[in-house]
Amino acid sequence: MTPPDRELKPSRRLSLPLRAAPAAERPLPMTPAEVADRGWDAVDVVFVTGDAYVDHPSFAMAILGRVLEAAGFRVAILSQPDWRSCEPWRQFGRPRLFFAVSAGNMDSLINHYTANKKVRNDDAYSPGGRIGLRPDRATLPYCHRAREAYPGVPIIVGGVEASLRRLAHYDYWSDTVRRSILLDCKADLLCYGMGETTIVEVARLLKQGATVKDLRRLRGVAYALGAKEARLLAAAGPQPGGSEPSPLPPAFRDYLLLPSFEQVKADKYAFAEATRLIHLNTNPYNAKTLVQFHDREAVVINPPSLPLSQQEMDRIYDLPYTRRPHPSYTEPIPAYEMIKDSVTIMRGCFGGCTFCSITAHQGRVIQSRSPESVLREIRSLAADPDFKGIISDVGGPTANMYQMGCTRPEVEAKCKRLSCVHPTVCKLLGTDHGPLLDLLRRARSEPGIRKVLVASGIRMDLAERSPEYLRELAAHHVGGHLKVAPEHTDPTVLGLMKKPTIDSFERFADAFRRASETARKPKQYLVPYFIASHPGSDLHAMIDLALFLKRHGYRPDQVQDFIPAPFDIATCMYYTGLDPFTKRPVHVARGLRDRKLQRALMQFFKPENYFLVREALIRAGRQDLIGNGCDCLIPAQPPKEALEARRRQAREVAMADHYHAVTNPARGEPAGERLLANRGYRPGRATARRRSRNGV
Repeated sequence: MTPPDRELKPSRRLSLPLRAAPAAERPLPMTPAEVADRGWDAVDVVFVTGDAYVDHPSFAMAILGRVLEAAGFRVAILSQPDWRSCEPWRQFGRPRLFFAVSAGNMDSLINHYTANKKVRNDDAYSPGGRIGLRPDRATLPYCHRAREAYPGVPIIVGGVEASLRRLAHYDYWSDTVRRSILLDCKADLLCYGMGETTIVEVARLLKQGATVKDLRRLRGVAYALGAKEARLLAAAGPQPGGSEPSPLPPAFRDYLLLPSFEQVKADKYAFAEATRLIHLNTNPYNAKTLVQFHDREAVVINPPSLPLSQQEMDRIYDLPYTRRPHPSYTEPIPAYEMIKDSVTIMRGCFGGCTFCSITAHQGRVIQSRSPESVLREIRSLAADPDFKGIISDVGGPTANMYQMGCTRPEVEAKCKRLSCVHPTVCKLLGTDHGPLLDLLRRARSEPGIRKVLVASGIRMDLAERSPEYLRELAAHHVGGHLKVAPEHTDPTVLGLMKKPTIDSFERFADAFRRASETARKPKQYLVPYFIASHPGSDLHAMIDLALFLKRHGYRPDQVQDFIPAPFDIATCMYYTGLDPFTKRPVHVARGLRDRKLQRALMQFFKPENYFLVREALIRAGRQDLIGNGCDCLIPAQPPKEALEARRRQAREVAMADHYHAVTNPARGEPAGERLLANRGYRPGRATARRRSRNGV
């Protein structure tokens, strides 16, 4: 609590006047030489990130760094440091205020491993797409090195990895329930969600002389209580309304107690109940403070930050980004190459898909920029000599939610609904596409703009409410194909996903085809995305999906495997086998073989999948789909390519496991077994030593 003799002056978030900065000539400093070149004797904040530093508003470190800079703070970027030593954390000297630590734009384990727990071949957020430039669970070693480098400097963590692991959570890669990341990384404060307002307020309060404990009153933060404070909290218990005198801070006087870490680890029903309570308290207008005990300690989650106003969004995106990677990089950064010519017009998503982390991180309330702010960014793009005249995307998490929201604020303040569009579109939801249509028309009429594409996913159940939007989309904003995400065909699975039925996709596909023909672009087509192995999906559901794909002529080149990301509702279903809101059992494909069969069914047409598809059909009792009839998925006899693929796979396994497995030091190969030496860390493996079948 704040001592009575110290008066802090809280700001009005980003409504305070930020410094009007000129056009950016250089990015934020990444080296001591760049700090000295600015005439700084020290920095206020060192921003540690697991991504390459790209000064573009699609990257978190760029937005947060520029917001802090505009608020008058000196910020240095420590990008992808070598975590094996604390020396990189010392290169800028002792930060005056704090270390800001993030694993990057993605959870580091999702960044490193596929759904089958294999090491990925590239990292889109690293120079040259190289892997190995950040550690697993990057938040932990980054915080530990910061503490080692300068004991006593506050450590503030944030980003997707920290946000989604702020409470006890299921970790797919170790197949365990892990405790809050706060207790493992030992950070002083965790900022969850989109952190602009929080990080500026943290910096201002620390500059005024506040202690780390004073920061606990902020929205959008989580913090850990030691044994003594947790004991005091447990003894007092919740005091609804905070009307009774209490020795506890105000945040402690009306809180919701979650099942403890020990309970959710031992009891899957308790895990499901904790998930239900957490997600029912994500609306910033009515969420309660959450408390979860971990043995003698406790983790406290304050209510989420309030959504940004349009003026605040404009201030953030109008800041002077160079829109380029730091000049020290000599290799392309794949993520930047993909989004460099895109323009973000909004954030947040009220779809509430249970397998998606966007709503959990950005919130359900749509926060949109003004058309003028968007057009200013488009004009700056057009003025860039390297710009080719094509805007690759105008959108956000969902392309067609711009300026949409609840039409009854007094109802929104009480609403606990997790999705505004499932099971049906809420009657109070404003779904007018007019502002978006006006913005798109103005954008494509700007001088120097040849084409404005929409590459973000389209919410089909909203788009079909606006035939005019669909017509303009097909006529002006599709570059040959349009991405949509029906995700599945089975109604049970779609219900668990909080997605509309497949009928919605078929209506949309038909309307898009007609709109493309009207626009004299009959070759335009849809690229539908589907997910394999989602909770609720069994072999019968996947066979129905495969038949749907065959009937409609879809042959997906890439298949999405469900990955149980921390915090998601679908992850709770995967771990517990229960729907957390109804507590009804849910089928889960947990074994790697089961997941492999579901994946193969989505690409039944590939010869190399023949034997897997055959196994899946026999398991499901659907031998009627094996044959040469027009309704069959695979022929009765394996094609030549399938036999060759099986022989090739067997040969690769044999070569790896039995022949020439010992490396040759004379050729400069490291000692050990060939191939195995380069596989890296495999989550869940108790030891790097190979085991026999009996475990010895």
